[in-house]
Amino acid sequence: MKINLKDKSSFMFIGDSITDCGRREERHAPLGCGYVQMFADMLTIREPQKSIKISNRGIGGNTVDDLKSRWYEDVLSQKIDYLSIKIGINDLNQSLNQKEKEYLKPAGFKKIYDTLLDITVKEKPNCEILLITPFFMSLDNIEGSYRNKVRNILPEYVNIVKDLSEKYNTKLLNMQEIFEEQLKYQHPDIYCIEPVHPNSAGHFLIAESVYKKLSNEN
Repeated sequence: MKINLKDKSSFMFIGDSITDCGRREERHAPLGCGYVQMFADMLTIREPQKSIKISNRGIGGNTVDDLKSRWYEDVLSQKIDYLSIKIGINDLNQSLNQKEKEYLKPAGFKKIYDTLLDITVKEKPNCEILLITPFFMSLDNIEGSYRNKVRNILPEYVNIVKDLSEKYNTKLLNMQEIFEEQLKYQHPDIYCIEPVHPNSAGHFLIAESVYKKLSNEN
């Protein structure tokens, strides 16, 4: 299996804490200790003949509005050939606790995300984009519980990402769907320390899924 990334190209990952994963800490700089580093390692091992520059611009706690505030410096001003965006779970979680902030709700999330993609495809028409859906690893079905509330709202955010991917003709990685398939057989603890943040197995699954998606295997 070979990935469809050109030699000497540049690939940026941007998003929240799941992408960040300690990349701003000295011991884990510059790619963090999560799926971005694992993806880079896969690429090195499987295609050592390629020299691809990989960068990580994830920041823990970010919403899509936070991405907007740094989009020019982190994305538009950079020379990149491939861009992966993973955002949304903080928007959902914060919307439940900060109901007065409309930009966190699905409609606001979609509007800001749409703006970022619109400007990016115009400014960087040759940059290939991969959108990764937000995910929440829980099987909680107790009515009124916080985790069940998140599970019930999450499809709105996932569908927004799917719709935007279709609108802008990007690649799409539905990680919620992939994790749900795994949870048919394994307890969520196998993949996460709590529903939002993956452990090493969860990060490996994301990295492997990104690699397969960019190899046109799914």
